[in-house]
Amino acid sequence: MEGASASAFVTVQKIYYPLLCIMGIPANLFTFYMICFRKCGMSDTAIIYLSCLAIADTFYLVWVILIDLTLTFWLVQPFWHSHPMCGILGFLQYGSLYSSSWIVVVFTIERFLVLRSTAAKQHFSQAQVTRLTCVAIVLVSHLVSVPIAWINVVSPMNLTVHGENITLPRCHYRDHAYSTIIVWITTFLSGGVPIALVIIFNYLIGHHLCHASNLFTKEERRVMHGRSTRGMLRRTILLLGTVSITFVMLSLPRFVTYCILRTAYNRDNFDRNNYSIPINVAGDLANMLQNLNSTTNFLLYCMVSRRFRRELVHVVTCKKKARELGSVITQTTRKVFSVVDHLALPSSNNRPVVLTNLKQAE
Repeated sequence: MEGASASAFVTVQKIYYPLLCIMGIPANLFTFYMICFRKCGMSDTAIIYLSCLAIADTFYLVWVILIDLTLTFWLVQPFWHSHPMCGILGFLQYGSLYSSSWIVVVFTIERFLVLRSTAAKQHFSQAQVTRLTCVAIVLVSHLVSVPIAWINVVSPMNLTVHGENITLPRCHYRDHAYSTIIVWITTFLSGGVPIALVIIFNYLIGHHLCHASNLFTKEERRVMHGRSTRGMLRRTILLLGTVSITFVMLSLPRFVTYCILRTAYNRDNFDRNNYSIPINVAGDLANMLQNLNSTTNFLLYCMVSRRFRRELVHVVTCKKKARELGSVITQTTRKVFSVVDHLALPSSNNRPVVLTNLKQAE
């Protein structure tokens, strides 16, 4: 890459990463609010998983994108280029990355188990079990990240700043076999294994839904659901495929380039900022895609909900009072209907009308 092109690429990164922070952090926090404090029609377990995912992604945005990638371009001597912050920041970065990746994996596996087994559905539908699972994921993720604190070392390096040659301490990879081994392990734990599991279990979910739909005739499906199930099934499988493809396409390039950089180019005299070397350009582009995935994967899971989109419109357009009034009317109608159902009144002709009105009111 020529000098002008390299300068333009650096400028793109200077703009790209702050934009990710400006959009990603508020988006995750706002979606966390929507999931936890608005009625979005999600189950308790889904709320817990997605809330934890939002928190993990927010911490990833802070540790990686805001501190390590955004401030690097604006500070001559960042504070993490000193001991012990050099190791601590790596520990925090990978702890949040592990947490985000494995929450997605466990959530996907849980959906598959719930579809396959009634006993699993009863077990995993308990909110307490889901909370303990999320806490365990975060704790184990940070525990596994502890060895990463020793793959970096702080040493003085000669740098050119504003046309002057100066010597500053810099946090960089240790040229040692220990670093290479740890990097291989962490790369597979944060990228390779989660990517494979998400693909496998989303495929199994889609296969199970296709097989389950074939157990009933077309007329039986219409009686059970009141409309064609085949179209709903196609949309569900399309959604699962979209999530899987997005996760893989945005994460796989970083997995590949990171393995190359930390093996073939894992030496002390390698200049990672030299964009005349193709692997440096490919590595930074892969990082940009990976960070985009960490910014948007929470919204990918949440925006598929029609109730979530409707609540989002209510919040943005300030329709809180109308929503509260509708909720009061709906709850009152439900109470009246439950009393009528409990007393088993002989008039059954009005019940379908009440049920239809309830669905329209919601």
